[in-house]
Amino acid sequence: MNDLDLWAAVVGQPGATDLLRSAAAAPVHAYMFVGPPGTGRLEAARAFAGTLFAGGAGSGDAADRHRRLAAAGQHPDLVMIVPTGRALLVAEIATIIREGSRSPIEAAHKVIVVDRFETAEPAAAAGLLKAIEEPPASTVFILLAEEVPEEHSTVASRCVRVDFPPLPDDVVATALVDDSVDRDLAAVLAEAAGGRLDRARLLATDPAFLGRRDAWRSVPDRLDGTGAAVAVLVAELQSLIDDSQKPLATRHEAEMKALTEREEELGTRGSGRRDLVERQRREVRRLRDDELRFGLATLSRCYLNRAASEGRSEGLDATGRVTAAAGELDRNPNEALLLQSLFLDLPRAV
Repeated sequence: MNDLDLWAAVVGQPGATDLLRSAAAAPVHAYMFVGPPGTGRLEAARAFAGTLFAGGAGSGDAADRHRRLAAAGQHPDLVMIVPTGRALLVAEIATIIREGSRSPIEAAHKVIVVDRFETAEPAAAAGLLKAIEEPPASTVFILLAEEVPEEHSTVASRCVRVDFPPLPDDVVATALVDDSVDRDLAAVLAEAAGGRLDRARLLATDPAFLGRRDAWRSVPDRLDGTGAAVAVLVAELQSLIDDSQKPLATRHEAEMKALTEREEELGTRGSGRRDLVERQRREVRRLRDDELRFGLATLSRCYLNRAASEGRSEGLDATGRVTAAAGELDRNPNEALLLQSLFLDLPRAV
């Protein structure tokens, strides 16, 4: 694998890519990649690590091997730390400190990637701060974060920040077309993905996606002011969200099968089963949240379009209510109650 192939996995982030490829010649001790999941942060971390590893190996087969292993996340000097629960804990920081103090096995550098840094508990953040302020010369830290909470600003100030904004729809659509997705469908999927290529690719494997979109579009015409109609709609939409997990479940089954096969060959010690199970749980939670946000955004656009075509203020008011409901998702995890309350407050049509 050459350098161009290594970085080709980072789609639609030319600013970040250019910065990191230049930085690899003289890396600093810590970087922070900030942006939503699915925008290339992990791929960039692996590509940056591969570039560092290959840089100390000259050219030829040895350098290609470093890049290939890093791109696959299998290089012995690339350490991935993923919180096993909802937060990054002190116990996990101890693992980071231990790994960071060890010399590289094969390459000239060791790269430690810490996912979901924004979830770090205060004590964990303090421990990580000490680790990145006093790193061995051969260790490079890369922290991945969706955002940087104010309480973690000190850690952030010790890192070179690299932003990964949501991808433009046309970039996502082009990537899907390159994956052999129909051009018209790719445009629809890109709009639904909210700037995340990983979600767009997952939706591309879901034949029921367009049906879910149409179900959300039908909501205004099916509301009649009664609780009975709302109950039917909510039950139907929740069932569709349940069904949306099928493509992800298929991928999870394949991952678990591959892990089981490796355990049968190499043993269960250090296999990463617990980490895989927890990651899959997070992905299911994220998918349901994504589906709800997509549905509410679709509903909001539906009311907005009707308001624009009919010139009535009710549509704008309804759009505001839907947007407010979307903002409540993090604070109100009960999908049914949130949707029931919203639908009872929406007009039938405008």
